[in-house]
Amino acid sequence: MEQEKFLIDQIPVILLGKPSDKIILFVHGQGGNKEEAVSFAETAVQRGYQVLGIDLPNHGERTDDKALLPWNVIPELTGIGEYLKKGWGHIALRANSIGAWFSMLAFAEYDLEKCLFVSPVLDMEQLITDMMMWAAVTEEQLQKEREIPTDFGQTLSWDYLTYTRQHPILMWKAPTTILYAGKDNMVRRETVDTFVKKFNAGLTVMEHGEHWFHTPEQLEVMKKWENQFLGPGIPPVK
Repeated sequence: MEQEKFLIDQIPVILLGKPSDKIILFVHGQGGNKEEAVSFAETAVQRGYQVLGIDLPNHGERTDDKALLPWNVIPELTGIGEYLKKGWGHIALRANSIGAWFSMLAFAEYDLEKCLFVSPVLDMEQLITDMMMWAAVTEEQLQKEREIPTDFGQTLSWDYLTYTRQHPILMWKAPTTILYAGKDNMVRRETVDTFVKKFNAGLTVMEHGEHWFHTPEQLEVMKKWENQFLGPGIPPVK
């Protein structure tokens, strides 16, 4: 599979597949990197797509001092989107976890042809308030201290919570399908069901899956789901 690594506005990216007028932007989640796009591209390029994977702030090859915060990420994704509009006529999206939330904020006005979300964070305010409950932190405490580390590895931030309340997901017009895990401990099932109903999205549930699809069985389910929703492959040349 053809691949090329380069920079877009100082953001490390990987472009996969033969030249095409169709491209899928792959946005990883927390702890991920642009190379995660390679496995997905094995399926997508068979449908005539190219795939562009990117490193979000403080991930992959990123050596800058930016943090994975929405006010850093959203402008970058918007810039990537403008780059794609100049080079491709048909643009789609594949995003994981928090990458889906970032993408919905960045691309609400874009004419994306299809979107595939895996374990997407769909209501960040809900997730943050859930984490506050897990850590027994009140709004008053968080507002006073601004940031509070937790024993489950996340740092609660008053600025982050405020941002989510100022930037709710009110519009999402792209045709979207979701792969969700029944044992997802980050995203509530009712949150997913509400989003699906509000935005007329498709939903596939792996009941015994987890937020992070990583076991051989989970990855097989994800691959089948990707195959199903990317459409038929290109017939082999005889």
